[in-house]
Amino acid sequence: MTSTAPTRDAPERDKVTRATLSEVAVRAGVSISTVSKVLNGREGVSVDTRSRVSDLLREHRYNRRNSSQPRMPLIEVVFDAIDNPWAHEVLVGVERIARENGLSLVVTATEGRDAKSPRWIESVLGRQPAGVILMIADISALDKDHLRARSIPFVIVDPAGDPTPGVPSIGAANWMGGYLATQHVLSLGHTRVAAIAGPARLVAAMARLSGYRAALAGAGIAERADYVRPGEFTQESGYAAGRALLALPDRPTAIVTANDVEALGVYEAAAERRLSVPDDLSVVGFDDLEFTRYTGPPLTTVRQPLKEMAEEAARLVLRLIDEPQLTSTRLELATTLIVRGSTAGPPAVTP
Repeated sequence: MTSTAPTRDAPERDKVTRATLSEVAVRAGVSISTVSKVLNGREGVSVDTRSRVSDLLREHRYNRRNSSQPRMPLIEVVFDAIDNPWAHEVLVGVERIARENGLSLVVTATEGRDAKSPRWIESVLGRQPAGVILMIADISALDKDHLRARSIPFVIVDPAGDPTPGVPSIGAANWMGGYLATQHVLSLGHTRVAAIAGPARLVAAMARLSGYRAALAGAGIAERADYVRPGEFTQESGYAAGRALLALPDRPTAIVTANDVEALGVYEAAAERRLSVPDDLSVVGFDDLEFTRYTGPPLTTVRQPLKEMAEEAARLVLRLIDEPQLTSTRLELATTLIVRGSTAGPPAVTP
């Protein structure tokens, strides 16, 4: 006589009675067609109704017919673009946790920062992965419902906006990072400290700028409007902002940037004006991407623990598979100042 041991996919919670569509509709106080719209991720349903129906569907573990197939042993990572400068660190972290748990890794790219194209979600749903890690600015309520209706757990890494209640997310201490970067150059004796921000639409970028402002205030230095320039997390925007700052009659002696890629643009702008880093200008980045060790000079930066954030996201996805009703799903990791050769005391003589 043989026996079958219980598996990870058949825990005690699966004994919850599965409701029919009509039963869910009655409990939600809506029509069957409305339940069907929610289940299939279609539009035409209010946010409150969609949330109520989705909760009932999850409670009764109801999946649409074609989603009842077994989950594939995959963790899928969704980027806004494959050439994302953070991609390598994130994939290293996710792959390690996936491998330890006998899962494979799949990578998908959307067609833009805000994931407006439906193709990526269709691809994900077609593969039925065990879980999804999202490295994108945000996803629509409709796409979240697509994933939830099929019981596919997902985690957003470093969300661009305020984390939506109930949406699992992993972030970093961006405000403290901006503060540490600015406080570092202030401690070296700089008083003319400028900042190149990240996209204003991203809360993470604004938090870094807020940390810069707090450090200036703490040192008793008034913020100058012409010392704060917009940026887009790109080398081009760092170059443009750097050129504008270095063209000022009383140019800054230190520039704090919102990410390492912008800092490369500042290096370019400084070289164009025959200014030496750090003798004439100190530069600080943010992220601690791999290339920062090899720039000339190596870049002082704030380390955002991307690999560790990715590992925590993968662990959280795995936990959500076993605990779909988990509520404490927001984690923020510390940032750390990494001092290298791009910062020094202010020059003895400046314009």
